[in-house]
Amino acid sequence: MKKGTIELNKNITFLVGENGTGKSTLIEAIAIAYGFNPEGGTKNFCFETARAHSDLWEHLTVVKNRFAKDGFFLRAESFFNVATQIDELDSISTGLPSLIDSYGGISLHEQSHGESFLALVQNRFGGNGVYILDEPEAALSPMRLMTLIAEISALVRRDSQFIIATHSPILMAMPNSEILEITEDGIKSVGYKETEHYRITRRFLENPEKMLKYLTEE
Repeated sequence: MKKGTIELNKNITFLVGENGTGKSTLIEAIAIAYGFNPEGGTKNFCFETARAHSDLWEHLTVVKNRFAKDGFFLRAESFFNVATQIDELDSISTGLPSLIDSYGGISLHEQSHGESFLALVQNRFGGNGVYILDEPEAALSPMRLMTLIAEISALVRRDSQFIIATHSPILMAMPNSEILEITEDGIKSVGYKETEHYRITRRFLENPEKMLKYLTEE
């Protein structure tokens, strides 16, 4: 990886790191530089409920080697605002096709957080697209997370690219992906079993009693 560049050559790239290392800030900057709304949605979304995003995107140049027909920026913390915007646009767009039909036909607010996440991926993501996801595991049970993996795999087969910031060792286990670890020393590509997420989770599951005893004893 050249100094000052981040090469996203795989169909699936994971950005991982400890809290506060800047992975969400980086993925937000990539999304904005790519043309997406800072709070999420497609490139056609232009609402703003609070200006809280970093100016990092102004220092990024996105070099594309492919044309994507579709795209979406999903960020867990502001997905409520996206769902609200969809409902509001439908309420004022008389005579036009309902926007929510592209998201499964049911208001995202009328579903659980996890159901609305999957409804988005299963209905709105059409393939041949670039999909930028910030901690999509936040609302998903382990079973639903495996459903998400299946959906991502199907979309990759339809010529899609995913850039995902995550803490989930289940999600980052996806084959044919690259994991970029962000630390105070910079960004480097790492193997799945080299990640702290995998090592800690495995250590805990192999002997939860021992780990809990260590963590809870005075």
